[in-house]
Amino acid sequence: MKNLPVTLTVASQSVRHRSVNSHCARSLSTLQWNETIKLFRGGMPLRRHWAHFRYYDCSFTGSEAVDYLHELLRKNYNFGPEVTRYQTLQLLRKFLKAHVIEDIKGRHGTEDFEDSGHLYRFPTQSPLKSFPTKSLLRDSGDLPRLIRWDDYEELPLQENMAPVKSVLTSDLWNKRHSVAIGDVHECKLIRRKEVTPKQVDHIWKSMTVAHLQDALGLKTLEGVLNPELVNGKHIVHNVFSVNKTGIVVLENKAEDMPYWVISAMKCLANWPNGNGSKQPVYPGFERDVLKTVADYFQRLKQPLLTFHLYEVFVNILSLLQDQEVATEALRVSCLLLPPPNRRRLQLLLRLMARVCQNPHLPPLNDTIPTRTLMIQMFSHCVLSSVDDMDLDELLSTKLVTFMMDHYVTIFQVPPKLRSQVEEHMSHLRRVQIKYAGSDTDFSSSPAFCKHISRVDSEEQKVIGTQTPLQELLEGLIADKELPAKDKRKRLKQFEKSYPEVYQHRFPTEESKAAVIPEKTPRIKPHLMFFNLKKPFQPFQRSWSFRA
Repeated sequence: MKNLPVTLTVASQSVRHRSVNSHCARSLSTLQWNETIKLFRGGMPLRRHWAHFRYYDCSFTGSEAVDYLHELLRKNYNFGPEVTRYQTLQLLRKFLKAHVIEDIKGRHGTEDFEDSGHLYRFPTQSPLKSFPTKSLLRDSGDLPRLIRWDDYEELPLQENMAPVKSVLTSDLWNKRHSVAIGDVHECKLIRRKEVTPKQVDHIWKSMTVAHLQDALGLKTLEGVLNPELVNGKHIVHNVFSVNKTGIVVLENKAEDMPYWVISAMKCLANWPNGNGSKQPVYPGFERDVLKTVADYFQRLKQPLLTFHLYEVFVNILSLLQDQEVATEALRVSCLLLPPPNRRRLQLLLRLMARVCQNPHLPPLNDTIPTRTLMIQMFSHCVLSSVDDMDLDELLSTKLVTFMMDHYVTIFQVPPKLRSQVEEHMSHLRRVQIKYAGSDTDFSSSPAFCKHISRVDSEEQKVIGTQTPLQELLEGLIADKELPAKDKRKRLKQFEKSYPEVYQHRFPTEESKAAVIPEKTPRIKPHLMFFNLKKPFQPFQRSWSFRA
């Protein structure tokens, strides 16, 4: 066989590195379909074949095509060695229907591809699929808005309301400065309405979708997931309505699987002790039970991972090289499933894992190993595309293999996501304090966030702290109603509290004297000296002591 082309893993490399452009990220399945066709057309050996007494150049037989494409897919990172010859045959039948190949008479579409000596060739026109165009009406990749704290206030907010410019008076300055130095006299609590269950569902939805985008490593979910199709109630149900083993519990029992299907799954999962119905066990009984379970899942109208989440799980395939990253992405993605689908998927993957690990279970097929049989039988029930022209059979094989081996951790709620939601809910329920006379309350004006550089952040940090103080100082200087004595006293207090701002405003004594009124010198009264009536005289005896 001719050596496989060196560009074998072009698709896998462009997907494995998450720096794919937005055009490719919008339809990863289309990209993989086109890359597989390019590799097949570029590497398939072509030669002259004879048929019906004539020769056909640049042709190949059906068996040669199956041999080459099977080896090509097994060595491709996106599909892996689990690809079977039958799956390769199914893909070539899709190629014939999509006019990727044709028979030597130019027929395609209605013909069935044969794994035989029948001759085929490549058409001259390009068989590649076109990428979906971007919607001009609305960007479906926009993340749902996360509910903020001020969305719950009792008073309605006016969006884009211009901030009110307050006039700095002496009383306002006293109140502001008392807040700054810690001498606060009065405050009040801001109350809001209770968080409703509908709002809780929306919070879980918005934060889960954002967490999924981060787990996939994509800049946008455009073309991968439409957030409008995500149901917040499903996420909340999948998180909280579970039994002790983590299996989803359904409120409506009519949505659950029939009793006979559950009994058949228990019988295989706990073989040979799972025959609770005490039915007679005959040779081949376990194969009939497996066929009963397979018939139920294969007749479902939609795959368990649903059609609208197909692109999400196709993107996860490129993350399987990193087990931790892929597991986290699957944890988040499986939360988006409707509860009945999540329950069926949990029970099915657990059944597949137990059957593959059970040494007491007889072989379920004479030629195919049990593990390969389980993957082939149920992979298309788990993941499939609504578009017939897709690689869903091959992609589902690799994804289901990974999910079967890690089903225990996949259905655990991501701890980081749960923690973020709980912290946000706690913040929303927390009562906040507003100080009387302080700056305009943050909840009365809309908040806007914009990503800036570290340098700009440091500059804004300095400006943001000094600008209000400078305005406070200028307002104090310009206050003409404030007595000069009180003004000097407050300026001295300001200089002691904020020396840098004060020094910046009054770098010299002259600048200070030009603004601050000088202290009027106090005239002291003259001292009064009292003259003694008589000068000091020595002691003189005025009488005598006679004997």
